[in-house]
Amino acid sequence: MTTLALVPMDVAGRLGRLRARLGGAGCEALLVTRLGNIRYLTGFTGSAALLLVLPDETVFVTDGRYATQAPEQLGAAGVEARIEISGPAQLQVLHDAATGIARLGLEANDVTWGAQRRYASEGFPELELVATEGLVEGLRLVKDDGEIARIEAAAAIADAALAQVRPRLGAGLTEKDFQLELDHAMRLLGADDVSFETIVGSGPNGAKPHARPSRRRIVEGDLVVLDFGALLDGYHSDISRTVMVGEPSATQTRMLEVVAASQSAGVDAVQPGTDAASVDKVCRDVIADAGWGDFFLHGTGHGVGLDIHEDPRVAATSTATLAPGHVVTVEPGVYLPEHGGVRIEDTLVVTPTGHRRLTNAPKDFSLS
Repeated sequence: MTTLALVPMDVAGRLGRLRARLGGAGCEALLVTRLGNIRYLTGFTGSAALLLVLPDETVFVTDGRYATQAPEQLGAAGVEARIEISGPAQLQVLHDAATGIARLGLEANDVTWGAQRRYASEGFPELELVATEGLVEGLRLVKDDGEIARIEAAAAIADAALAQVRPRLGAGLTEKDFQLELDHAMRLLGADDVSFETIVGSGPNGAKPHARPSRRRIVEGDLVVLDFGALLDGYHSDISRTVMVGEPSATQTRMLEVVAASQSAGVDAVQPGTDAASVDKVCRDVIADAGWGDFFLHGTGHGVGLDIHEDPRVAATSTATLAPGHVVTVEPGVYLPEHGGVRIEDTLVVTPTGHRRLTNAPKDFSLS
């Protein structure tokens, strides 16, 4: 197991930055219900909590399972909050704390219709409830040095794990067997978990962009798409590599060359001030020029952080402009059922002068 010393994160400063955004969203306070956002604002890693961010106070509500954990984690993060351990009376606690405000923001993309009705009728009947979008997520877009260090360390674990088990692709394993070996290697190297279900798509399965590992045996002549990542201290990494088992056909060789050229062009396009949609277009144009535009079946990339998929999106429909501190993937692919699939992905952080690659596993396609 690898023991890593990670750069501290400025968790305590995030609540102040959030409060500065509330007026522009038309509310005086915000009820944070999305657990990832609560973790971002407080350092709390449990599975149940509500966070009421008031103009001059923060109220953190959880249940008895976290009576010890909550004060420990908020204290370690330097977060000043009133911690309330409450079971069925949570709404009453929050109602009482919100006395004196008129407009309370809810996280529209997290709160269900049923929850909103409950907040309106039982929790805060006298308040105007305001639907907000992106208040915390807007802060999360720009990663601080501590966040980038965690993503980079997670990426290094994934790189090292692939280096250990990659030769096993030629050993006649099933997709599922190789997935288990890769996942185990990441954990042994210090990952807290995998970032998502590891994708191992061989032969025709590789032409399914999100194929789940099966009992299909990896054989000579297969392109094998590997898409995986490590989770470390809450932060994800994400990488894809494609490996050829045996000698490629002429079409497979061209697929590998075209996707490599597309991905390289996309990586070069990641610069501060660049529209995310234009990064997608750069990648897509290379593949379209090769005649395979209809076989690039997904967006070019996404943000990575506390969630494996978060803003900014790198897609034709994205309205984001890349800025220093954004962490994004570039992962074009071509998928031909009769030949297999090819995807190459790196995770990059945007810097003031360009970008820095956080995933560094070799991109050579052969096993040897």
